[in-house]
Amino acid sequence: MTEMTPRRQAVLGLVIRSYTEKGLPIGSKAFVESFGLGISSATIRNEMAALEGLGYLTHPHTSAGRVPTEHGYRYFVEHLVGETELPLPEQLMIRHQFHQARLELDQWVRLAVAVLAHTTRKAALATSPRAFESRFKHLELIALRDTLVLLVLVLQGGTVKQQMLSLEEPVDQETLSRLSYQLNERFTRLTAGQITASTADLSALGKLIAQIVAQALSAVDTQYSSPVYRDGLVHILAEPEFSEGDQVRQMVQILEGPSLVDVVTEAAQPLEIGGVQVLIGGEGRWHDFAELSVVLSRYGVEGGASGLLGVVGPLRMTYDRTIGAVRYVAGLMSDLVSDWYE
Repeated sequence: MTEMTPRRQAVLGLVIRSYTEKGLPIGSKAFVESFGLGISSATIRNEMAALEGLGYLTHPHTSAGRVPTEHGYRYFVEHLVGETELPLPEQLMIRHQFHQARLELDQWVRLAVAVLAHTTRKAALATSPRAFESRFKHLELIALRDTLVLLVLVLQGGTVKQQMLSLEEPVDQETLSRLSYQLNERFTRLTAGQITASTADLSALGKLIAQIVAQALSAVDTQYSSPVYRDGLVHILAEPEFSEGDQVRQMVQILEGPSLVDVVTEAAQPLEIGGVQVLIGGEGRWHDFAELSVVLSRYGVEGGASGLLGVVGPLRMTYDRTIGAVRYVAGLMSDLVSDWYE
């Protein structure tokens, strides 16, 4: 009775799909009537009993049909969902929405959570992309008057910093332009530490500019806090699992509070760009999430700027559709960030 046979896999998959759609336990007779597999209700009853013995199904009370357990949902996600994709018309509609958006990162992130919340009818969240270490992209040195120079610094990812420099001696624009060209050639894509280590043969002014640039990158690395965008709270509160007053308050605290960000950030640490991870019932680690599932992905540029996006809902979630939606939107965001980052 410990073997997971192909027929038991099929029965488990159909029970989960029925329960996620209708929210009702299903018994052997209703199963046969709904799916017409040419198998007797007695056989289905035996298979359901076997699945319950394996921990994949349970029943709310003695006379009820079966519902999935966390273990059943996890098996379903890991073995039965596969590489699901959103239907092509939905993909095209979502892609069109992104092409209509303004060319601003925060606009794309806001759109991503709105699209995910609408598509999955669940709560969605996303963080803005940021680099693990800021990297140099471009600088300009502009002579203003006498010894006053404006430094304009652009980082990979689009961050722009400006700083006024007061030099000991006047420097003409031609000299500043040559130095800008030299530093741009040398520092492209370098981090603060790498810039500091590559200044030995620079002029005194070049070393000064390099020091200022390295300090600016370090300051961004230290101070930058990625904003978190949320949408779709109304969808998750409409679920019957969270219809009671105490449950509503608890869900609002979880979805709007800092714990959600902490959990998804920790859970997504091993994720590569485009990877999808599913947390079911808190995975025994996050007790506040015992009644929730989270589908996460990381988007962005490998080794560069990246962010997280995901969907939060009850355990009774349409995992195949949700995984497909998260994976597709993460792919779109990666393409957009890659274009912006370059």
